[in-house]
Amino acid sequence: MADPRQRSRRRGQGELEALVLSALREADGPATAGWVQERLGGDLAYTTVITILTRLLAKGAVTRERAGRSFAWTSASDQAGLAAHRMRKVLDAESDREGVLASFVTGLGPDDERLLRELLGQSRNEGQD
Repeated sequence: MADPRQRSRRRGQGELEALVLSALREADGPATAGWVQERLGGDLAYTTVITILTRLLAKGAVTRERAGRSFAWTSASDQAGLAAHRMRKVLDAESDREGVLASFVTGLGPDDERLLRELLGQSRNEGQD
């Protein structure tokens, strides 16, 4: 029986998406799925890269344009933007938005609460310009 420590660790969807987004941000311009696969060291199957890119497209994290018979992909969002999109999606699925937001805010630590207040203040000030 093979030693389980020798088997490659299975990565989660979020980790794979982050790797693909990181590779796209390093590109000089739109990149093909094959380029992304090579950039990641060839550890992922081409079909896996396509699946991840398609999921990221559905989330609005990447854009694509026709390039011959395939597509060239561009990062439309950084990792923080993708996480924010996921948070909005969860919030949008709840019927009690106020309750969810209140619970989220009361669960923040002091540093995160201070940061959130600063960001909300900046947002409010930008709206007055």
